[in-house]
Amino acid sequence: MRPLVAVLAAVLVLFLPTAPAFAAPVALQPPTAPADVDIDIDFTGTVSLRGCSGSVVRPPEHQPSDPALVMTNGHCVRFMGPDEVAVDEHADRVFRLLDKDGDGSLGSLHASRLAYATMSGTDVALYRLTATYAEVEALGTRVLELSPDHPVAGAEIRVVSGYWRRIYSCHVDGFVHELREGQWTWRDSIRYTKPCDPKSGTSGSPVLDVATGKVVAINNTGNEDGERCTTNNPCEVDADGEVTVREGIRYGQQTYQIVPCLTGGGRVDLTAPGCGLPRPKTTS
Repeated sequence: MRPLVAVLAAVLVLFLPTAPAFAAPVALQPPTAPADVDIDIDFTGTVSLRGCSGSVVRPPEHQPSDPALVMTNGHCVRFMGPDEVAVDEHADRVFRLLDKDGDGSLGSLHASRLAYATMSGTDVALYRLTATYAEVEALGTRVLELSPDHPVAGAEIRVVSGYWRRIYSCHVDGFVHELREGQWTWRDSIRYTKPCDPKSGTSGSPVLDVATGKVVAINNTGNEDGERCTTNNPCEVDADGEVTVREGIRYGQQTYQIVPCLTGGGRVDLTAPGCGLPRPKTTS
């Protein structure tokens, strides 16, 4: 399981704690558009950070006065243990907010807390900004909405990379029972169709459903060399334990399970009904 890093310099892994690598971000259109109308996707709501991509996201129900959240991969925070879950940690990180064309910056966004991060079961991180949703949108952008629904096979998607300023056009090929990469295991991952090929630096990119313009996943890894279940070479494991290796195929982690956890105030409530994010393991 290995995120796509923008600059590969390490001998053991491609995941640099300071510059992980995986998916690519995408910008979307009015969240209220009819489901049967395709949305033009640009770089709206997308951010870049060192070695990774990300996006400013919100649940369907939110207050403009709530602190805004930036979503990226857990491995873009640091390479976390297979069962590690970080909740409400101090953070000091800066993100560059892109304009809709990806050619320029609308300004810098500052995170004061790491609201949540893990590489256990999924690969996601949520930073709480010092700015509210209203203040972010006042910069001339629109915040991306997280879809509360499980995506469907065959759906047309876009992976929008703030790091590379590139949008990848793809489709959902299917879903993976377990995706294993090195010491990490992710569940119900999205498999992209060929030739969808987000490269290093696209880690943390939002994956947008073209029909709704909503975020349905976060880009995070791909099998680089055809190896079996090694770093940068994830393998698929079905419910019967059968392993399949798909060289060159890329994957993302679904985000619908995050929506019930976002109950306001820029915090992640892991006890909220329906919240599907892993909780920290308790010690006796």
